Amino acid sequence: MATPTTPLSTPHFTRPLGLQPRQAWAMLLALVSGFALSQAFRTITAIMATGLRAEFGLSAQALGVFAGAFAFAFGTMQLFMGIGIDLYGVRRTLLVAFPLAIAGSVLSALAPGYGAVLLGQVLIGVGCAPAFLVCTVFIARYFPASRFAMVSGVAMGVGGLGMLFTGTPLAWLVQLSSWRMGFAVLAGFATLAWLLIFWKVHEPAQPAHNAPPRESVLQAVRGFGALFLLPHTAGIMLLALTTYASFLTLRGLWLGPLLIERHGYSLVASGNVAMLSSLVSLFTPALFGRLDPGPGPRRRWITGFTVLLATLFGAIGLLHAEWLDVAGSIAVGLLSGYMVLQYSDVRSAYAPAVTGRAMAVFTMALFLGVALMQWVTGVAASIAAAQGADPYVAVMLTIAAMLAAGALAFRCLPAPAH
Repeated sequence: MATPTTPLSTPHFTRPLGLQPRQAWAMLLALVSGFALSQAFRTITAIMATGLRAEFGLSAQALGVFAGAFAFAFGTMQLFMGIGIDLYGVRRTLLVAFPLAIAGSVLSALAPGYGAVLLGQVLIGVGCAPAFLVCTVFIARYFPASRFAMVSGVAMGVGGLGMLFTGTPLAWLVQLSSWRMGFAVLAGFATLAWLLIFWKVHEPAQPAHNAPPRESVLQAVRGFGALFLLPHTAGIMLLALTTYASFLTLRGLWLGPLLIERHGYSLVASGNVAMLSSLVSLFTPALFGRLDPGPGPRRRWITGFTVLLATLFGAIGLLHAEWLDVAGSIAVGLLSGYMVLQYSDVRSAYAPAVTGRAMAVFTMALFLGVALMQWVTGVAASIAAAQGADPYVAVMLTIAAMLAAGALAFRCLPAPAH
């Protein structure tokens, strides 16, 4: 493992001056407001899908591309955001990037066509890219290592409030006005979050005699590349491509169309189900964080819950039962809390000097996985529809298969030597 003197070391892991617990929590909650908006932006498609299809005549595949554009932009920017945090700090990185999300939301609200709204999604994805990464780095800096899983779970839960807005409230707003108004309101909330972060978040300066020499951008990029040479990185990242992607592909893309087209739900009724799924997902990350069993058992838990999630998606796809589609969607939100254990697994799998970069690579895998799964399920739905088959069977079985493949890779590839 690397030591702080290797090229993989980063300035933010020579622990800076601490914060009082009350100060740390206040700053973390301000940062979480940006994460909450990121959660809202990434789950809008399930509610806006019907309006977008009607106005722009989108196919299922085009809708998948629209939903995946945010995740692709978000995921590909993680390495750059990690470098930005290393070199310029949490506050400056987020304050510089987040206005792009505001601009993208305004562009989407005014978009004359599909191309403009797709560009808006890309801008939003880039602007939101550091939103949760800054929270995890901040927690690693200013909270005890023993509380990392619990505090991360709380941050994920509070940040999940953004998904509540994209349930019933957004469905009601879109039904009352249009999908454009949804983007306009989100732009306003994002502006308020930026102002809150600007006001509240001020990291303490590190004394000059304790500060290591600042790396160049090239050295930082090489540091990221070295992570991929470690044997246990492959299994961690292959699983990361599927877990959060499964939750977000259902909640953020297919849940509304599934309930509307398979069971005749109204937009608001489907929004109610989306809000219930989001509501239960607020509390379970903190619960799983508290129940974290430690490195060895933790990996078995992660594998087991991933297999359970794959089974649930398979059942939703094959059984065509209204009660299962509703209860199963809520259960997916409930089970999504175990994914906080993946962050703990990453934190314990790498030396402290490279944990921040490992988190950035892991977050990149999460959201590239979202983009991949949303695109692949869009293709699967289009092929199924062209063959006269139920597109939602194809979507759910595709998700289940990808989850099973991720669990197999995590189980069979080399594990970290803790």
